[in-house]
Amino acid sequence: MNSSFIAMKGFSNAHLQTVLPSLLNRRREARFVHERFDLDDGDFLDLAWHRLPTEDARPIIVLFHGLAGSVRSPYAFRMMEALDAKGFNSVVMHFRGCFKESNTLARAYHSGDTGDAKAFLAYLVRQYPGRKIGAIGYSLGGNMLLKLQGELGDTSPLFAAVSVSAPVRLAETADFMNRGLSRFYQKLLVDDLKKSLLQKFGQHDYAKLIGLEKEDVSKIKSFWEYDDRYTAPVHGFKGAAEYYEKSSAYAYIFQITKETLIIHAQDDPFMPPSVLPKKSALPPKVSMEVSRHGGHVGFVGGSMVHPSFWLEERIPDFLGNRLSD
Repeated sequence: MNSSFIAMKGFSNAHLQTVLPSLLNRRREARFVHERFDLDDGDFLDLAWHRLPTEDARPIIVLFHGLAGSVRSPYAFRMMEALDAKGFNSVVMHFRGCFKESNTLARAYHSGDTGDAKAFLAYLVRQYPGRKIGAIGYSLGGNMLLKLQGELGDTSPLFAAVSVSAPVRLAETADFMNRGLSRFYQKLLVDDLKKSLLQKFGQHDYAKLIGLEKEDVSKIKSFWEYDDRYTAPVHGFKGAAEYYEKSSAYAYIFQITKETLIIHAQDDPFMPPSVLPKKSALPPKVSMEVSRHGGHVGFVGGSMVHPSFWLEERIPDFLGNRLSD
C-alpha cells in the first residue's frame, strides 16, 4: 500500500522533516506515571505509563523508543496523547539505562535484544488477562519489534504491531550514517551513547570485562567503532559485524504471522532505501507504507501555522481497525 503522507509544503526536505517534531514541540513536556519493572537478572526497566493499567482497562499499546530516546522524545509523548484520544492506554518501555539513571549491570541494550520486551509483554499478559496488547517501535525500537514479531510468530501476544523508520539492515545503516550529512546525526547519537557509557565506568571495570579503557571512549567516532568496542563484546558478540548480522530484523520480517505495519520514508537520512524488503515478498500479515518524504521519524504535514503529525493519525487508525480481528 502506498503511503498517504503529504509533507508540509516547503518543508519536505529529509533533514527538516527529521528535526521538525523536536522544534515544534520544544516547549511541551511529557506527562506520565513512572513505574519500575524488575528483571530476573537483577537489572530493571523504567516504565512511563500514560495511565496506570490498574486504573485504565482499555487496550495497552507498548512503545519502544529509538536509540537514546525516552518518553520525553516528542514522537513518544505525542503518540501517547493520540492513542488516549482513540481509546488506548499506553506505556513507554525504556530500554536499560534510558531514563533517569544507569542500569545496574555492565551490559545495556541493543538493536536486536528482544529478551526484555518478551519479559515485559509476558508480564502484561499474566497481570492483565484478556487485555488487548499492541506495540509501536521507533527506529532501533522498530528493528527490535520486527525481530521480536518474527521470533515469536504465532505465539506473539500482540494483536498488531507498527514499526517506524526501522534500520532493518544494521550494517548498511551504520555505513550510511558514516557518510555525508548523515555523519551529523551519527555524531549526536554516538556522543550521547559515549556520555552514558562513561557514567557506567564508576560501577564496572570495562577494561577487565571487555578490554575497554575509559580514555578509549573519547576516541570513538562512529557506530561501527562504538559497537565494535562496547555493544558487541559486552553483549556476547565477536564484533560489530556479527552483532549487526544477528540483530538485524530483515530476515525475521518474513517469519511474522501477526498483523504488522512497516512505515518508512525513502529519504530517511539514517539509512538507504535498499534496507527495505520488497513489498511483493512480504508475508500476508505484513504491510509496508513507504512515502517519498518524511525523513527519520518525522512525517510532519500541514503548515507551520497548523502542523499535523501524520504518524499520530495513521498509527492509531491502523491499531483501532485491527482490534476486532
